Amino acid sequence: MAESLRMCAGCRARATKKELIRIVRTPDGQVIADAKAKAPGRGAYLCRKTACLEKARKSRALERMLAVEITPETYEALAAAIGDSADG
Repeated sequence: MAESLRMCAGCRARATKKELIRIVRTPDGQVIADAKAKAPGRGAYLCRKTACLEKARKSRALERMLAVEITPETYEALAAAIGDSADG
């Protein structure tokens, strides 16, 4: 059985879950990068590129998908997490 595809919130390309990073709004309202894709909460996916995060930021796609306002500090933390995950 083929693995289902997910769509990047930034570039809208489709890829497998392993190729993307999951961004989660936790039950207490925090927005975090979920490298293991197991955290509880509402999720959205991004390519492991900061360019895709910037596209999602400009279009407010993550905010719509996660139904939460995202602060600039949170975007900075997500950018750092995506940068770290690109190596592994």
